[in-house]
Amino acid sequence: MAMTLVGGIITAAEPIQFKSTEKRVALVELFTSEGCSSCPPADAWLSKLKDSPALWREVVPVAYHVTYWDYLGWKDDLAQKEFTERQRAYAKAWRADTVYTPGMVLNGREWRDWHGNDPAISQGQHQGGVLGMTSSDHKHWQIKFQPTGTVSARYEATIALLGAGISSDVKAGENRGRKLGHDFVALKLKQVALSPKDGALIAEIELSDEMKQRAEKLAIAVWVSKAGTLEPLQAIGGWLPK
Repeated sequence: MAMTLVGGIITAAEPIQFKSTEKRVALVELFTSEGCSSCPPADAWLSKLKDSPALWREVVPVAYHVTYWDYLGWKDDLAQKEFTERQRAYAKAWRADTVYTPGMVLNGREWRDWHGNDPAISQGQHQGGVLGMTSSDHKHWQIKFQPTGTVSARYEATIALLGAGISSDVKAGENRGRKLGHDFVALKLKQVALSPKDGALIAEIELSDEMKQRAEKLAIAVWVSKAGTLEPLQAIGGWLPK
């Protein structure tokens, strides 16, 4: 029997399903690196969301490991070039001259005062539309988005496979000699265009889990933006059954 996940809660049914309400869910993105001595506190802050009742219902966290700290002698094997490029795209949108870690982003905007703050509080009653994602085999997924109001633009979905409970023994660089723990780590990132169908916007995507051996458990996150923009309109996510 497959499992259904609604707002991160597992119940005995099928298929797997994630679905939001119309209220916008906060997307928190952390740009981090095992080569950066300032990053472990930010990683730990993000990890605390595992125990928050707001997880998946009010906030979806994603941690991207970037590549530009590798030159210090420790190659972060969780880092991917496309994650660095995503951070640079944010910097360009903000007209910033540089990128940095730890770099926190809340709903597409630079978030410098993240420490000690609750990302869900800032949402108010903003309506983001209803976003859903289903799968019968944990590999092939259908995304369905019903925007609030009239559909007046092209939309795309970003899908991230996330790993939790990942640990590394760092043997060089600024964190040499430390054992670092990571959660909500982006292992794979894909984008897909949404197409109108039966009064909603639909896409289908295949997402494999070839890096699952590094993680104690996996989650999936998806968010929708207007095509060509980074600001999310709505986000969902949840744990995947083992």
